[in-house]
Amino acid sequence: MQNAKPGTCIDDAPRIPEIDYTALSTRVSTERYWSSDHHRRERELLWMRVWQVAGRADEIPEPGDWMVYSIFDQSFVLARGRDGVVRGFVNACRHRGNAFCKGKGHSARFTCPYHNWSYGLDGQLLAVPRPDFDGSTEAFVGPKEELGLIPVPVECFAGFIFINPDRQAAPLAEFLGEAGPVLAAFHLEDMVPVGMNVRETINCNWKVVMDAFYESYHVQAVHPELIPIMDLSKERYRKFGDHSATSVPFAGTDESVSPEEQVAAFRRIPRPNFPGLADVFPRFEERVAGHRRPDGGLAFPDGVTGRSLFQQAVREDLTGKGLDVSGLTDNQMSDFEFWALFPNIYIQLRAGESTMITARPHPDGDPNRCYWHVANYIWLPSAQRDAQREAMTEIAEGAHVPYFLALEQDFSQMEDQQKGLRNSGLEYMTLTRQEPKVAQFHTVLDSWLEREATA
Repeated sequence: MQNAKPGTCIDDAPRIPEIDYTALSTRVSTERYWSSDHHRRERELLWMRVWQVAGRADEIPEPGDWMVYSIFDQSFVLARGRDGVVRGFVNACRHRGNAFCKGKGHSARFTCPYHNWSYGLDGQLLAVPRPDFDGSTEAFVGPKEELGLIPVPVECFAGFIFINPDRQAAPLAEFLGEAGPVLAAFHLEDMVPVGMNVRETINCNWKVVMDAFYESYHVQAVHPELIPIMDLSKERYRKFGDHSATSVPFAGTDESVSPEEQVAAFRRIPRPNFPGLADVFPRFEERVAGHRRPDGGLAFPDGVTGRSLFQQAVREDLTGKGLDVSGLTDNQMSDFEFWALFPNIYIQLRAGESTMITARPHPDGDPNRCYWHVANYIWLPSAQRDAQREAMTEIAEGAHVPYFLALEQDFSQMEDQQKGLRNSGLEYMTLTRQEPKVAQFHTVLDSWLEREATA
């Protein structure tokens, strides 16, 4: 039943003008974007306590594969064990604290290069050299089983590896809450990066990046070319605990216009921007052609619209290729959902494709700089995935490779915004009712800093 599908909660969410802003922050201090003191508070009270994406599970697909994830000056190793489970450990030998891993690699065990202490993929201490050096039976003081690598919470969800530096963290499912089942229905774990997978430094605070992608209000100024294909008057908003999502349909939702005009709205979608729809348009045209009268005119019977034909074409295309879309609503076939997963994840999501952007503080500690990672994910039949999988490209410090138009427009304005936010005369930003996810994000951020500070 359609009503049983998790995404129904977004289909039925209130539209932007109906949102209750009573509990949301609409004045946001600018100090949080450039203050070193605020940056340090975020490090201790947020980043050392919160679940965050460390990478994709398919980056370490085989037992023995591992990679390093760092946040600020903290370094962790993510390793796939012989049992297929991904585990996380503090990247420090229990002997003298050496960081024993860099980058990514494959090995049957971890061996610290300083004194050759070795550990299993499950973190257990395996061996130390010369245990009889001083005539004793052990080369260390204390039980061997207590000297394994220090574990940290790691869980996989939707194809991503999440890590939490807080060893007492609640389970990831509890953190995701109601957002988890809605996202799980898209089967992101079966999508692969195609066309774009880039990480680089950008000269702005990490929150500037999240602000930019957590609202569509800037479309009318920064991306005017997108206005004809998006019906922003029908944007919906849904809160999921610390997270939130909006949904914006493609144009073509106005059933009062003629069938020809409804169909024309979908034909205006810029196909290069939406590679996941490449095979949908021919199916859509076939369905449209089935409603042509002998004189060439187009007539839809009751219950049929250009929008419903497009949704049917998407569902038919993906199902025919093998993607299980049974848990998705009709609206999720056509409409993009824009997710804000606290603290630093943006997902633009539709059946069969997504774009994910994350931003995290730069390891040099400068609050005016951050890393951002942008990747497009497409669902493909399993036989095609390896050939089209895009490896992540690391852009060197000080370099920049232009993105497609809309993303390049965002990149430029974010650096300009950081310059403006550093003006001491500007004490706070003023949000509008068009920016509920931004207001939600800063409200939740404040609650984390205040809650943990008083704990």
